[in-house]
Amino acid sequence: MTIRISRVAWDDEAGTALRAAQRRELDARYGSDDHEPGTPPTAADITLFLLASDVDDTPLGCGGLRMLGADRAEIKRMFVVQQARGTGVATALLRALEDEARSLGLAELLLETGTEQPDAMRFYEREGYHPIEAFGSYVDEPRSRCYARSLS
Repeated sequence: MTIRISRVAWDDEAGTALRAAQRRELDARYGSDDHEPGTPPTAADITLFLLASDVDDTPLGCGGLRMLGADRAEIKRMFVVQQARGTGVATALLRALEDEARSLGLAELLLETGTEQPDAMRFYEREGYHPIEAFGSYVDEPRSRCYARSLS
């Protein structure tokens, strides 16, 4: 599958639809819409947002970066549609986010996923992310699982 990764605005129509699909999936996995500690990301705090699509411009996935100081950022709203899972889209998106982070001079990426997302935990561990203590608004959240990866 040919995957195209492009930088889009936070309010891009396809990106907005993908984030809504992610919310629906997470609501179903967690059994409620109360599964995100902290402040949800917005256009004001997402440094960049990427969209993955196929050669026909069908949106396949997305992901963004939220700065956590001068040398690190958090991956936010990483999502791939069900029919594109296992095709390399998630890996391509993750590598593109890492490349963008390096171009911004960042040394480390952090992320949070949750107990009802074992597939995500396996993916991040396979891609070189290691479990860390909960950070920021995820501290004391029993369902949160946090990860990090050095970019150097």
